[in-house]
Amino acid sequence: MTALDLDRFAQTPLQRDPYDYLIVPGFVRVDALAPLMADFPAVDRPGSFPASVLDFGLAFRAFLDELEGPATRAAFASKFGLDLAGRPSMVTVRGRAQAKDGGIHTDSRSKIITALIYMNPSWGECGGRLRVLRGGDDLDDYAAEVPPDAGTLLAFRRGERSFHGHKPFEGVRRSVQLNWVRDAGVARLELLRHKLSAGLKRLLAAR
Repeated sequence: MTALDLDRFAQTPLQRDPYDYLIVPGFVRVDALAPLMADFPAVDRPGSFPASVLDFGLAFRAFLDELEGPATRAAFASKFGLDLAGRPSMVTVRGRAQAKDGGIHTDSRSKIITALIYMNPSWGECGGRLRVLRGGDDLDDYAAEVPPDAGTLLAFRRGERSFHGHKPFEGVRRSVQLNWVRDAGVARLELLRHKLSAGLKRLLAAR
């Protein structure tokens, strides 16, 4: 059984304003959510962590394999009208947010597509809801707002105008981020950067 509903993804129209994006509630099938939520890596510090440095069980491993598999790659390539053949993918995981997170940004130029899959119970907080922004100066000027509810996907094509961010939130906010990047060298550097950052966070937490 697959965890991802690629038919729902294919049937969801790509939005063009203010940049190419789509939001897919139920991207992770309902019957797959409980084992994935139970198997989510224990990330007790803010920041992004490469999946390769985290511990998790078989359900989450299968989910990551499907996420980086050929069917998902083909679905995203078709949706965004891009050739992703030979483009490396990388996965990072977040478990907690801190008050300074969510500042307006576009993502690094090395990224081609960003996909965020949320793994939280029904979200009642005002903060922590990612916004698709019309510009880089005003967090309240947005085209869409995404509550980070379990199974929801936000995916967008990275560009000079792909501004996004969220209002402050501090606490548990779980997500999986999948990126396709421009080349293998970029992927190695990005993963090394995340690993160094994760190691530094562990060191500081231990003091």
